[in-house]
Amino acid sequence: MRFPIFNLFMCSLLSMYLLPLRAQVLIDQEATIETKNLYQNLFKLQDKKALLFGHQDALAYGVTWKDVPNRSDVKDVVGDYPAVFGWDIGGIEHQRSHNIDQVSFAKMKAFIVDRFEAGSINTISWHMDNPQSLGNSWDTTTAVASIIPGGKNHQLYVQWLDRAADFLKELKTKEGVYAPILFRPFHEHNGGWFWWGNPHCSPDDYIKLWKFTVDYLKNKKNIHHLIYVYNTNNFQSEEEFIHRYPGNDYADMMSFDTYQFAKPSPSKAELEQSKKDFTALLRNNLAVLQQYAQKNQKPMALAETGFETIPDPTWWTQTLYASVQDFDICYVLIWRNHGLKKEENQMHYYAPYKGHPSSSDFKNFYTLPNVYFGKKTKALNLYK
Repeated sequence: MRFPIFNLFMCSLLSMYLLPLRAQVLIDQEATIETKNLYQNLFKLQDKKALLFGHQDALAYGVTWKDVPNRSDVKDVVGDYPAVFGWDIGGIEHQRSHNIDQVSFAKMKAFIVDRFEAGSINTISWHMDNPQSLGNSWDTTTAVASIIPGGKNHQLYVQWLDRAADFLKELKTKEGVYAPILFRPFHEHNGGWFWWGNPHCSPDDYIKLWKFTVDYLKNKKNIHHLIYVYNTNNFQSEEEFIHRYPGNDYADMMSFDTYQFAKPSPSKAELEQSKKDFTALLRNNLAVLQQYAQKNQKPMALAETGFETIPDPTWWTQTLYASVQDFDICYVLIWRNHGLKKEENQMHYYAPYKGHPSSSDFKNFYTLPNVYFGKKTKALNLYK
């Protein structure tokens, strides 16, 4: 009996070490080698507490410019591009030439491939129009039940997925190598502002929609360069975070979005209170997420954040970095630099531009040893 018992002991011991490794695999077993390598490197980034910096639409426009080749507000300030580039394909469902933020889809494809070849990471969200009312993403007419299998608008949704798939299949180099994408559909779903949000569909229907979307893109459209990112807005507990989680077999990565808010031209006291509230909220989110992500062997990210117009000149090091430095997130992405919103007569931007009061602190943030922008990220060879 000694030998079988010894074998059983060794098998049990081996399984203890192999279980985490086995869990660190993509849900798509046919994922491209570059996608698999990127996924494994996301875990390595977390292990070394490397924080990649990202920016939405960084190459498409800035606070005072649009469609200027090779320009970026971030690069104007620190002489380097972000490490992560966010894009949105809202509008692709209608075969439009430009997305909801007036970025040309043709240029977006070129940007994505260019940044992949530069060793950076691309992530895509989808502010999809409401398939029931045909209003925008913020039209909260009940729609999810109508587009899951058996729903009256299901075939319309399939058509929209086909159009998105056509776009995704074109994200490849001249040599035919696909650019891996962190795909973050139906984001901030625990909020009520999108038609897929918590008040507007049941947890079961949301999960059915998520699972159908993944299965269709992966199995029917044969798209194998996506890393599927589950995303919420703020939450207080693990139960709230996973309320509509589709399960470990349907999500590769976990993330959330959160922003700091203050009224225009806040006083010093108001700014300090805003910082205190945001820091507490962000750190609670991160603590809850980290515990759950580690338990389920998933990498995690702060997928959207920022402080509109950045009224705090030391926000980058004293608020953002100070809040996240103790947690194992592989990247943080700042929202877009639209500039002046004429219809609202107010500025809308989240990254500094040259001459902005927070530029000096942003440069300090850039030089932190475990903060990564484009140049340092390229040296990591994330796709190998």
